Amino acid sequence: MSCLQPALCVRIQTCSPLHRAAPSQGGCERHLAGERAAQGQQGTMPTPKSIDDIYDDYKMRRSGLLLALIDDAREFYDACDPKRENMCLYGHPDGNWSVDLPVEEVPPELPEPVLGINFARDGMDRKDWLALCAVHSDAWLYSLAFFYAARFDADGRAELFSLLNQHPTVYEVVTGRVARNKMYKRKVPKQQTAAAQAAALAAYEAPDSFVRPGYQAADQPLPTGRLLTVEDVTPALQGRQAELFWPDDGKWYLIQFMSIHLDSRKADVQYATGEVELLDLDEVIRDGHCSLLA
Repeated sequence: MSCLQPALCVRIQTCSPLHRAAPSQGGCERHLAGERAAQGQQGTMPTPKSIDDIYDDYKMRRSGLLLALIDDAREFYDACDPKRENMCLYGHPDGNWSVDLPVEEVPPELPEPVLGINFARDGMDRKDWLALCAVHSDAWLYSLAFFYAARFDADGRAELFSLLNQHPTVYEVVTGRVARNKMYKRKVPKQQTAAAQAAALAAYEAPDSFVRPGYQAADQPLPTGRLLTVEDVTPALQGRQAELFWPDDGKWYLIQFMSIHLDSRKADVQYATGEVELLDLDEVIRDGHCSLLA
C-alpha cells in the first residue's frame, strides 16, 4: 500500500525491560499492513476466534499500550507531534506499539483506535493527556475483542468479559489508581442450570421466597456463621444459607444453596437479591470466601 506521508512508527523490543530498540523514524507502516508484514516474518498469526485466543490477543495488545503510556512515555510523547497528520496509538499482538496513520480502507477491516491523539498533546497537561489516551485505548481494546467475538452467544460473551475484566483498565494503571500487576478476582459468569432456573422461577412466584427486595450486603459476616469446609460439600448442603464474600467491593452477600453437584464440586446458589449463580465450591473454600450460617 502506498503512503501519502511517512508515518512516525515506534516499535519497541520486549525481550528485556532494560534493553529496548531505539524508536525508528519514518517507515510507512500502516496498522494492518504492518501486522501482515509481521505475520509474514514471524509465521502465520490467524485471526483469533476462540475465547482463549481473543483473550491472549487482548493481553498482548494491552501490554503494548501500557509500554507506550508508562515505560516509553517520553518516546510516545515525541511520536505524537501535533504538526503531523491524524495519528493513532496501536497496541500489537506481539506486545509492541506504534503511533501511526490510520488505515485507508473505509470501513476498516478491524475497529480503529481514536484518531488524532497528537492534536491534543500540547493543549493539555501531560498527565491528563496520557490519561485521555489511556481511556481511548481501553475503548479500542474492548471494541476489538468483541469485534472478534461477534459470533459468540451470550454465555460466550460473558465468559470473555469475565477474563478481560480480571485486568485493571489501561486508564487505572496509567493514572496510578491500581498497581500494574494487580489481578481482580474473576467473577465467573452466572450460568443457570435447569435446577437453578427452576429455583429462580419458584423464588419469583413465591411471596415468602428467599429473595428479599431492597437487600443490602454486609461489611462483615454474621457471627453465627463459620467458614465453609470440604466436609460440608454433601447433599445436606442443599437448602442451607451462607454469606459469600466479593473482594471487589469487600461485601458479604447472603446466598442459599439451591442444588449441589458433587461430581463437579459446584453448586447452584441464589442471592437474596434474586440472582442465580453456578458457584465453584473448591474456589470459595480455598479462598475462605464463604461463611456457612448455622
